[in-house]
Amino acid sequence: MGTAITFKRPDGKDASGYLANAARGNAPGVVVIQEWWGLSDQIKGLCDRFALAGFDALAPDLYKGKVVPYHDTDSANKEMNSLDFMDATTQTVRGAAQYLSRNGAKVGLTGFCLGGAVTIIGSVHVPELAAGVVFYGIPPEQAAKPADVKIPLQAHFANKDDWCTPELVNGFEKAMKAAGKSLELFRYDAEHAFVNEQRQAVHDREAAELAWGRAAEFFRKHLG
Repeated sequence: MGTAITFKRPDGKDASGYLANAARGNAPGVVVIQEWWGLSDQIKGLCDRFALAGFDALAPDLYKGKVVPYHDTDSANKEMNSLDFMDATTQTVRGAAQYLSRNGAKVGLTGFCLGGAVTIIGSVHVPELAAGVVFYGIPPEQAAKPADVKIPLQAHFANKDDWCTPELVNGFEKAMKAAGKSLELFRYDAEHAFVNEQRQAVHDREAAELAWGRAAEFFRKHLG
């Protein structure tokens, strides 16, 4: 449904990504950020789904063409740890947001796992954004403090998550509330990465559909 594109980062360098356009010409935009596996077919499928829901969706390729197979967690961890999160967010993700906003459209940001952490960093450092939806990812506070978040956030977390643990989630929620920030937070009795239908060991269709409906509604409310 979508297509591979190249777009400019604020520093003038080229970045690539997958773009799926909504049927209408003046649609709001959503930047979609990958899990630690890279720009997989599953993430492209989510862009297609956003397009069908009425949004122009662009997933920037933060790994520059590298996609890690689902069984190879060591390689995924290596790729994630070698990613410059601040450069990825303030340059590549911001460039994607600028691309989607070029016709005056409002733009949101969403991401999964690694992309969830990038979404929170973007909510602090990318001025073009109007709203963010976080899926099971929280960055370290030195990358983005809850007190510095500038946009409304919705967040989806799994109770059986040993990476983005319930304790970490509770701390994030508490810090956001203490700072008076706009946060809708949902917890699901599911595993980390429960939205990813290509990973049957962790996919929870009921939780995934509930989260999808909430995310689409939140973006319609804040992006138009």
